Amino acid sequence: MMNGDQALQALRDGHKRYLTEQPAHPHQTARRRGEIAQHQDPFAVILGCADSRVPPEIVFDQGLGDLFVIRLAGQVLNDAVVGSIEYAVEHLGVSLVLVLGHESCGAVTTSIRAVEQGVSVRGHMNSLVDAIKPAVAQAQPQPGDLVDNTVRANVTMIVEQLKASLPLLAAHVQSGKLKIVGARSDLDDGEIEIIA
Repeated sequence: MMNGDQALQALRDGHKRYLTEQPAHPHQTARRRGEIAQHQDPFAVILGCADSRVPPEIVFDQGLGDLFVIRLAGQVLNDAVVGSIEYAVEHLGVSLVLVLGHESCGAVTTSIRAVEQGVSVRGHMNSLVDAIKPAVAQAQPQPGDLVDNTVRANVTMIVEQLKASLPLLAAHVQSGKLKIVGARSDLDDGEIEIIA
């Protein structure tokens, strides 16, 4: 098993292959499918946005069984998401959680619009807006682009919430068994930077 630093380096290496258009497409064979049919052994959890432009297995050049991927608009947290991460850490031995936000996030843009115009969005999308509102409030006084500042604030807030999540995640972080980081993907050039 990889430790958190090794897992992060594996993601960085895969991302470099993706950016340089030299993907290895690891673990994408019928043999690999057979190897993991009875047991999975992912080395990282990716909590990312559901946006179709940032698929983790592709942007990190990984294959079957490598990543435990959770995707929701705005990569918001709820009990089911935290429970899924706890499962990956506790039962699968994952040592890295990477929270992946991205440029021009629609959930963030919708949340900003809802806050600035004082309106509610329709249906269950309110749960997304409610989760992202604290990041909007944190980003509003900052200079620069409000959407990008909110994306960054949202990722950072989620990382901090996960690090403090009791009882399981906080204990694994404190013991050094778990690393939790945040990143932002640029849609134009595909570059992913660690921001938290």
